[in-house]
Amino acid sequence: MSKAAPRFELGIKDLQSSALPLGHAAAWEPAPPSADRISHAADSLLVISNGHGEDLIAIRVLEALHSKCPNLPLAILPLVGEGKAFDPAVTAGWLKRLGPAAPLPSGGFSNQSFRGLIADLAAGLTLLSWQQWKCVRRAAKGGQAILAVGDLFPLLLAWSSGSNYGFIGTPKSDYTWRSGPGQAYSDHYHRLKGSEWDPWEWALMQSSRCRMVAVRDHLTARGLRRHGVSAQAPGNPMMDGFKSEAVPASLKRCRRLLLLCGSRMPEAGANFKRLLEALDHLNSQLPLAILVALGSKPTLSQLEALLKTDGYRPSIPPVDSLGAQGCWVKGAHLVLLGPGQFSRWASWAEVGLATAGTATEQLVGLGVPALSMPGPGPQFKRGFAIRQSRLLGGAVVPCQSKETLVKRLNQLLNDSTLRQQLGRRGRLRMGKAGGSAALAELVSKLLLRHTSTLKNAMPPHSGY
Repeated sequence: MSKAAPRFELGIKDLQSSALPLGHAAAWEPAPPSADRISHAADSLLVISNGHGEDLIAIRVLEALHSKCPNLPLAILPLVGEGKAFDPAVTAGWLKRLGPAAPLPSGGFSNQSFRGLIADLAAGLTLLSWQQWKCVRRAAKGGQAILAVGDLFPLLLAWSSGSNYGFIGTPKSDYTWRSGPGQAYSDHYHRLKGSEWDPWEWALMQSSRCRMVAVRDHLTARGLRRHGVSAQAPGNPMMDGFKSEAVPASLKRCRRLLLLCGSRMPEAGANFKRLLEALDHLNSQLPLAILVALGSKPTLSQLEALLKTDGYRPSIPPVDSLGAQGCWVKGAHLVLLGPGQFSRWASWAEVGLATAGTATEQLVGLGVPALSMPGPGPQFKRGFAIRQSRLLGGAVVPCQSKETLVKRLNQLLNDSTLRQQLGRRGRLRMGKAGGSAALAELVSKLLLRHTSTLKNAMPPHSGY
C-alpha cells in the first residue's frame, strides 16, 4: 500500500500560514479595535467560510441564529467560490453578503494539487486573499465579531482582524488517524502531536480573543483540550435539514442506489462516467434505480451527454412526484437526475456510490452505507478516500477498481445485516440532528450580546 502524504502542505485554505511562528501567534496579536475595547461582546456577526461544505455548515448555523434572534445583523464572506448556498438568505434580506468572491480553477482544492495552486495564483488568488483580509478588517473595526468556519485560512483571517472571534473547525477529525491501519506518514505525524490540528492552529485557538472553538466530534475536542484549547463538540450541523419520506411505490420494486459524483468539474463528470460504467457489470435480478442527486454542478446537460455516450436513452420518469428533472434508461437500469433532491432522495437509497466529500458524510450519517472509487483527482484521490473511510468508521468502503466495486455492491445488496451494521457506524460517527441550533446557542452566548437584549432593544430588521 502506498503511503499517503502528510496533510500539512500549503494551498488556498492555508496559503498564508507558512510565516506563522510555531506557538507564538498570541504573543504578537494585533491590538483590538476601539469598539472591542469597550465590550467583549458584539451586536453583529460576520461569518467567513472556506469551501462548499463549509458554506453548507455556515448557512445552517446562520439560519439557526436568525431564527433565535431575527433582529441580529448577520453577514457572510465566502472565501472560496461564489457562495451560492447563501443566495436564498441574501435574497430574503436577512443576510448580507460581503465581497469579493470569485470561482478559482482548483475549486478550492489547491492544497491537494500543486498544479491547482499554480492555476489559482495565476487567476489572482493573492490579490483576492488580500482583498478578503481588508474586508474582514473593516468589519472588525465596525465592531463585528467574526466567526470562522473551515480550517487554518479563515481562522488566520479571524485572528488577524483584531476582533473577538469564534471558530468552527470542520474538516479535521482525530478519527482519520486513530482508525484503521495507521501506517501512513501523516498518521505518525498526527500521533506524535496527539491531534490532527497543528501547533500553529492551536496557538490561534488559544488566543485571548478566540471566545469559542467547536469541532466535529468529542474525540477531536478532547485532543485539542490536551493542548490547552477550550474546544467543544456541541453537535454536527451537517445532519440537519433532511426530510424523512417513505420510499415511493414506483421505486419499491427496484434496488435503489444514490450516486454522488461530486461538484467539481471536470473531475465530477469523469467520476460519474466511471461509476456508471461499473454498474454495467452488476448482475441484479431486479430493476436498478440509480438516483443521481445534483447540486449546481455538474449540470443536467453535462451528465445527459455522458449518459448518451454510455448507451442510455431518454425516457419519462415513472411519476412526476419523484422530483426528477431527467430520466434515462438502459436495459433494467433507470437513471433519475435530480438537482436539489439530495435531502429528499438520500433516505430512499439502500447503498450509495460516492466520489464526493460532504454529501458522502451526510449520506452515511443517515444510515446508508456507501462505496467509493477514487480516481486521478485532484480532489477525490486514494488518500482522500482512505481518510474519509476512517473518519466514518468504515461506513464508506473505498474500492480500487470497477470489479471490486461491483463485488462489494453485490455483497451489500444481498446482505441486509451488513448494510445495517455499516449504517449504524455512520450514524454514530456523524451524530444526531440538532447541531446547528447547539452551535447557534454557543455563538450567541460566547460571541454576541445577550439574545433577549438584542430582541428588545433593536428596531425591526428591514434587510440590508
